[in-house]
Amino acid sequence: QVQFVESGGGLVQPGGSLRLSCAASRSGFSVYAMAWYRQAPGKQRELVAAITSGGSTNYADSVKGRFTISRDNAKNTVDLQMNGLKPEDTAIYYCNRKYNPVNWGQGTQVTVSS
Repeated sequence: QVQFVESGGGLVQPGGSLRLSCAASRSGFSVYAMAWYRQAPGKQRELVAAITSGGSTNYADSVKGRFTISRDNAKNTVDLQMNGLKPEDTAIYYCNRKYNPVNWGQGTQVTVSS
């Protein structure tokens, strides 16, 4: 089965930016709608942004206008550009299929703090 590896997290000050990247372990994922999710301590995992195979996007209200999801089907990657970061964006970020997620990776930690 396909595996997803997330990278690009780190510690950033409020108002800063990060770019997360997700690599799929094998080809074929281009047919799937993909998404970035996040899970903050003590909270359930939530969908942050999604992108269809054709490139249409949608976002959670909490990140709309600040985050941008993109994909490169030739490279089997899905990126998340995060601008204007807020402390409430602190979480572990994961990528996976939007529908019927499989094989959750380890995620990448994003910490927004001064």
